[in-house]
Amino acid sequence: MDPVTQLDARPAAAEPTVDDEDLIVAKKWHPWRWIVSVVVLVLVAQFVHGLATNPGWDWTTFAQYFTAASVMSALWLTIQLTFWGTLIGFAIGIGLAVARLSNNPVLQVISWFYIWAFRSIPLIVQLLFWFNIAYLYQTLTLGIPFGPAFFEFNVNNVISGSTAAIIGLALHQAAYSAEIVRAGIISVDQGQLEAAAALGIPKRREFFKIVLRQAMRGILPNAANEVISLFKGTSIVSVMAIAELFYQVQVIYGRNGRVVPLLMVATVWYIILTSVLSVVQFYVERHYAKGAVRTIPLTPIQKIRKRVAEITAPPRGGATR
Repeated sequence: MDPVTQLDARPAAAEPTVDDEDLIVAKKWHPWRWIVSVVVLVLVAQFVHGLATNPGWDWTTFAQYFTAASVMSALWLTIQLTFWGTLIGFAIGIGLAVARLSNNPVLQVISWFYIWAFRSIPLIVQLLFWFNIAYLYQTLTLGIPFGPAFFEFNVNNVISGSTAAIIGLALHQAAYSAEIVRAGIISVDQGQLEAAAALGIPKRREFFKIVLRQAMRGILPNAANEVISLFKGTSIVSVMAIAELFYQVQVIYGRNGRVVPLLMVATVWYIILTSVLSVVQFYVERHYAKGAVRTIPLTPIQKIRKRVAEITAPPRGGATR
């Protein structure tokens, strides 16, 4: 036999085997990430240090007025304006969205014109218009058009400052809500509607059980943003001398001259309530995400429990006692 053939015929030496658990994956080094992180942390630390040491913030005055009775009363009025503006605005907006998606050309034109008009006019102009509506109409009459009247009201007695604010906020909100709802409805796959029609599902059940549940996933994020914007937009009502949060803060610092700490009072309350709305938004979106994603997003408490479990869990392959 040829020597080369004899060499090739020799059995190859067995290669050492390595368990998967013994393999070490080397992480890629990202120096710029650490540099940027350090710079950001330094800037944040400087900002926090300024908040704590700069006497201009006047945290003593802030603490004095943060839970004052006048501020809490104004905060409650702000919440009421947001609630009624959202409730009435989205109720009208849903009707406008349905009208625009209907096959009735009259309803389509009226809905389109309403949305176009109220999105074009600034909110402050709308609020002042409703606040001064008595200059145009001294009385309101309910009855048959061009016929006898059944009830008659004095506008000044019916539409107060708070009522005018709610009307202005709600009608303004309705225009944006209508587009949000319409966008969510038309985002539903047409195949869903065709399948429902093939199965003979009634239109009402088709809308509430199929269309609306799928449309909510697209409606909720934008709707929540609108609610938060409306909550902050209630500060515009201060031009009508309505004692909501921002107006009350202005009144107080107009008396004592402590502008910055009083502005911080309003700012912190806006942040707190906006954060509460964001938490509600997260759980509502999580509820409607069922069936659309493979894994439902974890809640903050579930994330903490998972991290704790990972830390306290024994190493992989390690012996447990």
